[in-house]
Amino acid sequence: MDLSVKPGDDFYTYASGNWIKNNPVPAKETRWGSFNQLREFNIQAVKDILNEASKNTKAPAGSVEKRVGDFYAAAMDSAAIEKAGYTPIKADLKRVGSVKNLDGVLTEAALLRTSGAGSPFFGFYVGQDRKNVEVMIPQLSQGGTTLPDRDYYLKNDARSTKIQDAYKTYITTLFTLTGVPKDKAAKNAETIFNFEKKLAEAQMSRVEMRDPYKTYNKFAVADFTKTTPNMDWKKLMANMKVTGQDTVLVNSPAFFTTLNGLLKSTPITDLQTYLQWNVLKSSAPYLSSAFVNANFAYNQALTGQKVQTPRWQRMSSLTDGTVGELLGQLYVAKHFKPEAKARMNELISNLVKAYEIRIKGLDWMSDATKQKALAKLYAFRPKVGYPDNWKNYDGLAISRKSFFQNVRNAGVWGYNDMVSQLGKPVDRTKWGMTAPTVNAYYSPVMNEIVFPAGILQFPFFDAKADDAVNYGGIGAVIGHEISHGFDDSGSQYDKDGTLRNWWTPEDLARFKEKAKTLEEQYNAYTVLDTIHVNGKLTLGENIGDLGGLNAAYEAFKMTKQGQSNEKIDGFTPDQRFFLAWAQVWRTNILPESAAQQIVTDPHSPGQFRTIGAPVNMDAWYKAFDVKPGDKLYKKPEDRNKIW
Repeated sequence: MDLSVKPGDDFYTYASGNWIKNNPVPAKETRWGSFNQLREFNIQAVKDILNEASKNTKAPAGSVEKRVGDFYAAAMDSAAIEKAGYTPIKADLKRVGSVKNLDGVLTEAALLRTSGAGSPFFGFYVGQDRKNVEVMIPQLSQGGTTLPDRDYYLKNDARSTKIQDAYKTYITTLFTLTGVPKDKAAKNAETIFNFEKKLAEAQMSRVEMRDPYKTYNKFAVADFTKTTPNMDWKKLMANMKVTGQDTVLVNSPAFFTTLNGLLKSTPITDLQTYLQWNVLKSSAPYLSSAFVNANFAYNQALTGQKVQTPRWQRMSSLTDGTVGELLGQLYVAKHFKPEAKARMNELISNLVKAYEIRIKGLDWMSDATKQKALAKLYAFRPKVGYPDNWKNYDGLAISRKSFFQNVRNAGVWGYNDMVSQLGKPVDRTKWGMTAPTVNAYYSPVMNEIVFPAGILQFPFFDAKADDAVNYGGIGAVIGHEISHGFDDSGSQYDKDGTLRNWWTPEDLARFKEKAKTLEEQYNAYTVLDTIHVNGKLTLGENIGDLGGLNAAYEAFKMTKQGQSNEKIDGFTPDQRFFLAWAQVWRTNILPESAAQQIVTDPHSPGQFRTIGAPVNMDAWYKAFDVKPGDKLYKKPEDRNKIW
């Protein structure tokens, strides 16, 4: 803490100032804060597990330990990876570089997708139908671009053009590494950039994409083909291993109309180049060091990271991302205690109680809507720690000898696993995060809140800490995830997870009005020179923070400590509660990463998450004696209360 600062002037520095001063961003990172410290602890824990597994030559064939150990051992065999160079992708490059016509282009695009070698032109996945949540349906989405957001193609300010140049250099470098002459490679870079720019122009913005109705467009496959005559979706989907499906959900029909025209007007040689690029960019991180270094140089321009993340760390993360439910079993056995799960279940039930009290007490919502809100709250399904049924990756071949092939095999396995869900009942036991992940999530279509083992540690949670610390940390995270069921997007889904309105028109209008004032609050926060927080893009997360912290405080007040005034280390229970919240969000971030975060991340930066919710809570003013004249002071009538 930095006690020389008044909490009412700068609560962020007051709570975390000395930590921020003494913890600059390490060279291998792009930001550094409580999340990152815990991630660092976890990745070290994962590294130890992986080292142990890869050294255990006696592990029985097919065992979890052997498969995880073999994957990691192959990933760490840099001598074999260097020796292979780009041989693993030669055949792909040759094949996609010799397509003769549009039909060939589309057949190759489907093959790249099913073989784990890229996802050109558009996005595709299998997921629940938002208006019929018991059914899994094929879903098509805008895509085909490489830079993190369409804005990077469309803007021409200094920051954006620098990134565009780095991107073109990256393309040029990868092509030259496969033997393409420098001038031809540079020409390829222009071709690819210009083609992707046209795709970017056709994409909706991230803010528009947050509207679940706007992005819900259901078509019969035959009717969708009529809107894109150059793309026969029946044939295309069969090539993508999707058969027997007569309907498809499309998030942006206008994008596909543009893509349809582009496929016709773009020379076949340019489309060949674009397909080759998809092979190259999807493979670069797994090839020899020249490719990996080129990939890092490009990422450096985007994030400002100083040095490449060490190989062991990249490969530990890759193992988690590839066979996470095998690795998760080893992680949980070592690092997750049954008492943590029990304590979490208790916290969750207290947070649900607090939310119930708060919903019943809302002065802006009618009884009719309150009944529906409570029904949704009672229907929430919490998941804590790790899945009840672990995925076992049957049929996935993993060898110690061939890292690249392991990655490809996993891509194919993952794709087949996804497509195999079509025609089956929705699997409500599956998880969208792995056990070691330091994060949590809410799924509107499942109406579930999920807390992996990875986040259930200090500073978020400590079974031995006082209630103030746990309620201000993980309690607020639980409240935050519950609030996503009631944010500007999640509130459009009912208790069953169906996209269906359950609000009276008057209540909905009042809710939107309150959300608008929160949006304006965050729009006013300046991040870097002229860059402000995007209040619209971050609205759901900001509602999550505001609702979550209020509910956590309500729940904290039900505890013995919450009702006492007994100080610990000179701080009252209420002060400790808010300090725990603040210290979760302390962060140092590189300017390049901060600029990227504002464009691509629906979360506000840490310093504004620290203050954004508390300045709307009377309890915070009381705890720190914040008075008119203090910089963060908001008049009582201006404090935003939603949930």
